[in-house]
Amino acid sequence: MHCPHFIAARCRSCSWIERAYADQLEAKQTLAQARIQGPRLRWLAPLASVESGFRNKAKMAVGGSCEAPVLGLVDLQDRAVDLADCLLYPEAIQRAFGPLRDLIQTARIAPYSLQERRGELKYLLLTIAPDGALLLRLVLRSREPLSRIEKHLPALRAALPDMGPISINLQPEHKAVLEGDIELMLPGPDSLRVELNGIPLHLKPRSFFQTHTTLAAALYARAAAWIQAARPERLLDLYCGVGGFALHCAPHAGSVVGREISAEAIASAELSRAEIGLANTRFEVADASRGDALDGAPDALIVNPPRRGIGAELCAAIEASEVRTLVYSSCNVDSLAADLAQLPSFQPIEAQVLDLFPHTAHFETLVLLKRGV
Repeated sequence: MHCPHFIAARCRSCSWIERAYADQLEAKQTLAQARIQGPRLRWLAPLASVESGFRNKAKMAVGGSCEAPVLGLVDLQDRAVDLADCLLYPEAIQRAFGPLRDLIQTARIAPYSLQERRGELKYLLLTIAPDGALLLRLVLRSREPLSRIEKHLPALRAALPDMGPISINLQPEHKAVLEGDIELMLPGPDSLRVELNGIPLHLKPRSFFQTHTTLAAALYARAAAWIQAARPERLLDLYCGVGGFALHCAPHAGSVVGREISAEAIASAELSRAEIGLANTRFEVADASRGDALDGAPDALIVNPPRRGIGAELCAAIEASEVRTLVYSSCNVDSLAADLAQLPSFQPIEAQVLDLFPHTAHFETLVLLKRGV
């Protein structure tokens, strides 16, 4: 795909963008098959992405000035690159950047200067739902511009009628950290409703959600099909986030428990559960990486950990458990392979590559494993 920012070396985030997309997908499939092997393993065809407009989230550093804000990348010398026309963003996100620049200008929110250690606005984070609704987070150094932002919110909402939740995150420290501990909700809704495969998910400002909505829906659907075939009595979803896997799989299990360390994510998952009316499902705040996260003697388990994987403690607990069916979703095939090496009782049965991160070396791998086959 032709990207003028990459060619001009203004942005190199999409390190594979000059490779033909078919070659990208083949390379990812080849790597996954080399890292994940088994005598009974059947690889499903990889799921490809469209080449542009697929990202549902924009993370924009803010540079420039109040009068001429720049949304994109800012280096340590405060040199800013405008990436509002990035080809990864759908048109609805690109159109929103104009009114957001207007907000910065009219509310006089000074972009934060890395060199001078002054200013307020560090990042602008924008998420879009399939129906076009938006969630906005502004990462600020302090509360100083808060009253001015609130004053100009009606104009922003008038310019962007699909704007939903808006929050302010406070990150006062001078270091390369995206967000701080304090989140302030501004007037309006407090969550973004995202519907996938007929299942409502509620995203709050800090919620983790896959950046590729279409392939996230395919990911959940594939896992649900595997669970439907297994028909477990007790299903446990660890690192459940806002409940995507658990809610999709609930019709195919006797009971479902989702566990996640983020209380905000669990609140979102409970909201979806109540909206659907699932009597067999519940969500709990717990550290999913601990061995005791397996409490409840599940016979089927779904894990969707961060890039580091599930680690030795949880692997040992799974090995010693009654789990018969394991579905593992991973964005890091190396940590996935390392974890599976610590689960010798389980054999991979089916696997699939889903290209949630086109034009990069990253991808999602979903694996179905069975004990003692």
